This record gives sequence, C-alpha cells and structure tokens, in this order.
Amino acid sequence: MHSLSPSSPARSSYDAVIVGAGHNGLVAAAYLARAGRSVLVLERQDHTGGAAVSAQAFSGLDARLSRYSYLVSLLPNKIVDDLGLRFRTRQRRIASYTPTVVDGRPSGLLVEDDESRTRESFRQLTGSDRDFEAWQQFYGMTGRMAQRVFPTLTGPLPSRTELERLVDDKEAWEALFERPLGETIEARFSNDLVRGVVLTDALIGTFTHAHDESLLQNRCFLYHVIGNGTGDWNVPVGGMGALTGALTDAARAAGAEILVSHDVVGIDTDGADAEVRYRSGESEGRVAAGTVLGNVAPTTLARLLGEEADPAQPAPEGAQLKVNMLLRRLPRLRDRNVDPRDAFAGTFHIAESYSQLESAYREAAAGRIPSLPPSEIYCHSLTDPSILGPELVDRGYHTLTLFGLHMPARLFAGDADRAREEALRATVASLDACLDEPIADCLAVDADGRPCIEAKTPQDLEASLGLPSGHIFHRDLSFPYGEEASGRWGVETAHPNVLLCGAGATRGGGVSGIPGHNAAMALLER
Repeated sequence: MHSLSPSSPARSSYDAVIVGAGHNGLVAAAYLARAGRSVLVLERQDHTGGAAVSAQAFSGLDARLSRYSYLVSLLPNKIVDDLGLRFRTRQRRIASYTPTVVDGRPSGLLVEDDESRTRESFRQLTGSDRDFEAWQQFYGMTGRMAQRVFPTLTGPLPSRTELERLVDDKEAWEALFERPLGETIEARFSNDLVRGVVLTDALIGTFTHAHDESLLQNRCFLYHVIGNGTGDWNVPVGGMGALTGALTDAARAAGAEILVSHDVVGIDTDGADAEVRYRSGESEGRVAAGTVLGNVAPTTLARLLGEEADPAQPAPEGAQLKVNMLLRRLPRLRDRNVDPRDAFAGTFHIAESYSQLESAYREAAAGRIPSLPPSEIYCHSLTDPSILGPELVDRGYHTLTLFGLHMPARLFAGDADRAREEALRATVASLDACLDEPIADCLAVDADGRPCIEAKTPQDLEASLGLPSGHIFHRDLSFPYGEEASGRWGVETAHPNVLLCGAGATRGGGVSGIPGHNAAMALLER
C-alpha cells in the first residue's frame, strides 16, 4: 500500500478530478498527467490501490498477501509499456488440479504445460482421449478468438457487427456470444468433472448458472479467457500491491496530485463545469474540475451526482467468499500420485464438478449456504516466494488464497458474523475432504496466538472497499461491444464532463486498467 499524507489540494481547479485511487483511477491519472493535464485524485482510504493491494494480514508475520484481487490476466502489456511501469507477472507452470475419486480411489485431473502428461491425466480420469481432444479444440478456439478480441479493448468500442466480423468464426461466436455456455459445454464434453472445470471461469464473482438465458455466464467466461490474447492468469511478482505501487509512482512522477483520506461526498455538474465536494477528517472542501472521472461503481457515481438508481439495471450483488491463509507447510493430499507442490501451483478446484456447481447454485438461490461450497485455491508463494520474508521461506511457509463461488450477498444479509462463520466452516470442510489432514493442522499462528485465516464476505468488501453488495466487477459484466447509449469508449455517462473509469464501465472488471485507459483516451480525444 502507498500511504500519502493528507492535505488540501494545491489548486482550486483541475482539468480532471478522479474519484478513487484504485488501479483504474491511477492508470487514468498517469495517462492524463503525462499528456499535460492537471490532475487531482481523491481517495477515501488512507492509501492508494483500492482492491489491488498487498497487506500484512497476520500480525507479526512477514507475509504480504494480495488481500483482495490476486491474479492478473486482463492488464494489457500496452499499459505497462506506455506508462513505463516496473512491474511484471510470472506464469504458473500448472494450470489446474481438480481432486476427485475414480473407482473408489483418490485421484485428480492435472492440467499443465506438458501436453503428454495432461493427456494421460485426462485418460486416467475418463478412460479415453475424447475429452482431452475436445479440451484442446475448445481452448484452441477460445485462444484464436482472444487474439482478435483483446486488442479491441483499448480502442473505441466496436459495434456488435464489427466485433463479429473481426472474430470471423461463426462457431466461436455462437458458442460464446449467442447461446448459453452450458449448451456448448454439454455438447463438447462428456465427463462431469471436466465440464465443471470449464464452467468455473463463467462463475467467478458472478451468481448464475450454465443455462442462464441472459448469458451472464458467457460474459464472465469471455473475460476469463481473453486476457492479453492468451487467457493466462499470472501471479503479480511482489504481490498485487507492486502494481498499484508502480502506478502511484507513475502518476505522481507525471505530475498528478494524489490525496488519500479524502472522501468524495458529492459531484455537481452542468455538463461543462463540475465541482467535487469532499470530506477529510473534520474538514470539508470543494474543488472545480473540467472533467470528473469516477473510479467507483456506477451506482456510487449516481449517488454522488444526486441521481436515483436506474430501475432498468439490476442491483449489483457480489457472490463470493474470499479466504486468506498462511500455512506452516502445504497439506498432504489424499491423492498420493500428485505432489502438493504441483497440485497447489495452479488453480486447485474444490467441489467444482458440473453437477456440484449446479447443486451449490440451487442451494444458494434458495437462500442457503451450499452444503458443499465450490471454491478454488491459489498458492502464490510457490510461484513468487518474494511475498514472504526470508525466514518464512526458509521455514517452508506458504500463502493460500481461496475464492469461494455461489456465495451471494443475500446469504449474509441477516446475522453477518454468524453467516460468515457458517460459510467458512462449510468451505473448510469442503477443502478438508480433498486432504489427508485438516487444513487447520497446517495453519500458521500469528503473534497473538490466532490461526492465520481470515474470511471476507460480500458485505465485508462493501464495508472496506465500497463495492456495492461486494460486487467485484461493480455490476454485471457486459459484452465488449457497443450497445445503445454505450458511448464511443464505453465510459461515457449522461453528463458530457463526467466519465466512468472503474470496473463498471463497458469492458471493465478484473485487474485490467482498461477502463482507466479508455476514460483518459475519451477525455484526451476531445
């Protein structure tokens, strides 16, 4: 986290005032300041970075966890190069491991960069090469589509027709843009576990199911397979805070002014000139702006403008349980044929077969915490040990990040503390079912003698980060093409001098910097 001393703005008026110093706001600030515009960034928290931060979550232990956002796929290399960021990611050598039981014996599906070993793992699971061949063909198709779609994300919005013409693959277009993803998965894959592994990318932070006619699952899936034209989800070296630290430095070096502990409480605009009102401690202030860029959720921006929420838009609802852990050692697996260092090096899927995902969705939709919560785990320290202090590395410590699916905010609306504990117990039990020892036996203990495990519900994310109902994308994702009222860049609002530069913009979501880039380009183009 980058903490900056609170003070008053150096000027009374700026070309651009940016609300929120998350990564998208910092990207916009850096581009605008480098173009010679006067820029002020106002941040409610006492540090920059928003959800893309590293934190020492457990007292007395030198472990810098990516506490909220944790992997990078959608950040274009173009932004890193344009802004001269000293930031890099590291590819994971294992794509995923999914434990299961085959003929009464613990087993699992291991997907890695060694094609022959992956083929053999599929064969042991399914008894044939059919699903492996289907896997190769399906992800070959998404890879070709990604190479064509991803470069468009940092340009003016293409129309639906233009994007379809660019994809130039009728089968891919129908599978990903036209028909519920479940139809494609069921037509291509026969094994229940393989189907589930494919579907998980359609459900991250998104409460939906395989056959949702709104295609919300397709939109989520699309953004999970197009990053930088490869779809690879990589580990940020030094933790997620390394990215926002580099962005903060780039923005300030270019001349942007960044004030933390400044909570924006209102925006007034006549379409030509704007005024931003803020509160800092016991004092209040205001500053004039030619353009205001909102690195906040659309519902938050509407509130700051004094507008009613759009009744035509569904209310945002987050749908995940985030669990951070620090371990003394990796746990033993029931499947003795795989090394835990391999199993945890990629995405470790838990209770995520196709049928398990459907059952969990139905339970959550009925208002119950799933009896077998689906989730996935990432061990970043296997790929990037630098997030741990040397002593912890020498002692064999590791971080674990767990992202639980089908945990909508509605499940925590009553007694939030009780529901959090219930969800955490069920999630840990679901994980323990894959292990040869309880995960509790592997947890480190902090300086106060407490086990190193913390859980974040959607309500926790709203309280700490301002995400509406904990929605990690600020609102439901949209397809990356222009629709009615989308605007030229997908960042425009009803007010000519107010732009949306956060994850809720068209082509937003994830750690990408794309909305920040596009809002800056929209302003500079004028």
